[in-house]
Amino acid sequence: MRKIPGPIFFTAWIVMVFGAWILGPIGSTTAATPGKAYFAGGCFWCMEEVFEKVEGVLSVTSGYMGGTVANPSYEEVSAGRTGHAESVEVLYDPATVSYQKLLAAFWRNVDPITPNAQFCDHGSQYRSAIFFQTDEEKRAADSSRQVIEQSKRWNGSIVTQIVPVAQFYLAEEYHQDFYKKNSARYKFYKYSCGRAQRLEELWGKP
Repeated sequence: MRKIPGPIFFTAWIVMVFGAWILGPIGSTTAATPGKAYFAGGCFWCMEEVFEKVEGVLSVTSGYMGGTVANPSYEEVSAGRTGHAESVEVLYDPATVSYQKLLAAFWRNVDPITPNAQFCDHGSQYRSAIFFQTDEEKRAADSSRQVIEQSKRWNGSIVTQIVPVAQFYLAEEYHQDFYKKNSARYKFYKYSCGRAQRLEELWGKP
């Protein structure tokens, strides 16, 4: 039985544990140059929507990372034949949003205690992962995971990977901004997949 805190507790918790460390601009860039960050959180349509709503994010691109096959197709990845995870490349303005804030948005929108699955999508291609580019990003990712672990929110252990960045392969054009271009189909998928319900169960109401 997972221990699920109420929304008031969650609000206080998120302010307490994330408030101090999301302010610092850690990333693989300078303030004058856009930064890039890479995450896997299950369906990349959903993660595009998550990150494009974060102030300071310039663009989000769907793709594949972490596998062994060059230039994989969606059919190959979704069948679990390449080792890749559906991933996103987040281009952001470090003067407006820090890498730590991107981490906070990531965690709040994934199920970190279910291995090789996110919501209704199952298989290693839907695993959750943070792909770090620098030692600073790794320390920030490790720190963010430790904060959540110490909160003892659930009985389950965090299985989200924190691994070095690999080759990012662009997904097919029809996947890019799918949630905007095919909003009706996207909303049906997102609802039927139980994403919002599971996130509320894990983290409380947004």
